[in-house]
Amino acid sequence: MLVSRVKIIILAAGAAPLASAHTAFTNFFVNGVDQGDGTAVRLSNNIPQATYPISSVTSPDMACGVNGETGVSRVANVNAGDSLAFEWRDWPDASQPGSIDPSHKGPCAVYMKKVDNSAASNNAAGDGWFKIMEDGYDSTAGQWCTEKLIPNDGHLAAAVPNDLAAGYYLVRPELLALHQADKTPADPQFYVGCAQIFLSSSGSAIPSNTAPIPGYINMSTPAMTFNIYDQPMKLPFPDFGPPLYTAGSSKRDLEARAMIQTIGLKPDACVMENVNWCGFMPSSYTDETGCYAASQNCSVQATECYNTAGPTGSKNCFNWENFCTQIRNDCGAGNYNGPPSISSFMPAPLPKLNMAAVVAASGPMASSDSAPPEASSTVSMEAYDPSKTAMPASAGAGNTGSSVSTAGGSIDTCGSNGDIAARLRATVARGANLSSVTVLEPRSTSAGICDSTDTSFVAADFISKAGKSKRFLCNDWLAS
Repeated sequence: MLVSRVKIIILAAGAAPLASAHTAFTNFFVNGVDQGDGTAVRLSNNIPQATYPISSVTSPDMACGVNGETGVSRVANVNAGDSLAFEWRDWPDASQPGSIDPSHKGPCAVYMKKVDNSAASNNAAGDGWFKIMEDGYDSTAGQWCTEKLIPNDGHLAAAVPNDLAAGYYLVRPELLALHQADKTPADPQFYVGCAQIFLSSSGSAIPSNTAPIPGYINMSTPAMTFNIYDQPMKLPFPDFGPPLYTAGSSKRDLEARAMIQTIGLKPDACVMENVNWCGFMPSSYTDETGCYAASQNCSVQATECYNTAGPTGSKNCFNWENFCTQIRNDCGAGNYNGPPSISSFMPAPLPKLNMAAVVAASGPMASSDSAPPEASSTVSMEAYDPSKTAMPASAGAGNTGSSVSTAGGSIDTCGSNGDIAARLRATVARGANLSSVTVLEPRSTSAGICDSTDTSFVAADFISKAGKSKRFLCNDWLAS
């Protein structure tokens, strides 16, 4: 009865409820693929308070949250240009639905920081953070970014700039709730966390406009006392932190070099996961001694699974425990040939997230009522092979047969025969004074075909002062 006893001990020790207080970043998706609850994510080690806001804007916890200086064993692989989604939960173990209370209104952002080893500890707080996504108040929809999370199942989307140098990074989603910012003293509430990634890329860019966290904001920053209850609100909302980084902007270049992930990989022999724990098949056996040795080994692994579960829970530990129970029952029944197949004990496959729907619902990188950074009118058109991890040098529009309409002219987005040999991306610096949608980027892995029903191209991000993301069919001309 060893495994059942382990279960009772662990549940008794962690009997404090997962309090529903505010919100927590629990897991993330790469091109719609769920990396798993808590996998490659730095989470609070205080389970009852895992959803609490950061206590002070000067605390090192501002970087990656409580316990955020402690690295975890797993590191997720991400390609340059990939779409990421960050899931926020009111109950970290998803025992109840919800992402954040509707009263917690405010902006969102996503930051990255290049590090030597994203699984190492003590590398979060400090300089080097750059911003890749921000979303403030959308006056057209009448919503703050945090309000968009609720119907979007807690998902916040961001795209990894395609020119970043390869290597290890921390990725930090951030929510700021302003429902107490009008009080005396003001109490702006930050919710943050960090994912550990390895970026596969042929790029060479290192963003130069970085900021220290903590230190990128203080209580005298206007955003900290912004009153969301003013009628009308005193818009635009005052941005804070470093300017938004987009591919090709404000960077220095390293010599591009091929890098292969060697840290934080899923072990080849791992057969079941829970957070950052891996279960390994006990040794095969043909006699009673070997059977009970396998049962003992399985039980020890179950103990580790429960002990390392954290705020997102131990759902898969139960699956593993049931597998261990089967081994023990076989031993008791004299069935000494094993271990049994684990296939019937495996958790159900994680569903893939519809990233196009998440992007459309959340409107990432659209900060329509935030004070824009210095405008730029740089426009470029690039073609690239989907099999590559980064786009090559800019290609002329005439070679691609595609088009984006801008104040300065138009570029055809669909060839005359509807075929596109390479994916396309048009980029215009944020804040540019253009009269039309100025970013067109494919979101589908099958974007090689362009026809009247293709919705794989999403127009978003850097748009005119109207500040509204839209979706167009691939062959639509994007008129102002």
